[in-house]
Amino acid sequence: MKKKLDDLSLEDQAYTRTLLLSAATKAAEGKSTEQFLEGLLTPSEQIMLGRRVWIARLLLEGKSFAEIGARLEVSPVTIQQVEKQLLGEIPDYGETIKQNRRKADQERRTLLIAENPFSLTALKQKYPLHFLFFPWPK
Repeated sequence: MKKKLDDLSLEDQAYTRTLLLSAATKAAEGKSTEQFLEGLLTPSEQIMLGRRVWIARLLLEGKSFAEIGARLEVSPVTIQQVEKQLLGEIPDYGETIKQNRRKADQERRTLLIAENPFSLTALKQKYPLHFLFFPWPK
C-alpha cells in the first residue's frame, strides 16, 4: 500500500532514510551500486535522480537557469531546488558532485592517454615536472 510522507511519523521517516543510506553505503562498498539502484528504483526514478545530478553539474559549471532549463527541459523551480541543495541544505552534496566530476575527468584523461600515448595529456602525466610552467590543456 502506498504511503504519503505525511502519513509517517517523523521517527519513521528518519528511520526509513537511515535504512536507505545504510543500504546504499553497503552497496557502494561492495561495488554493486549499479545493481542496487536498478533493483531499488524504477527507470523513471533513475532518470529523475540522474537529471538532478546533471542540473547540479551544469550549475557548478556556471550555466544560467535559462540555459539549463532549455537544455534539460526542466522548470526553474527544479533548478532552484538543486541549487539550494548545492548551497548547503544537504551537507556535502556539492562536494560529492565535484568529486564525481573529477573522477569522470580523470577517467576521460586515462582513455585519451590509452588512445594516444604521445599526446600532450599523456606526456604531462608521465613527466609532470617538465610541464611545471605550462597549464593543463582544457
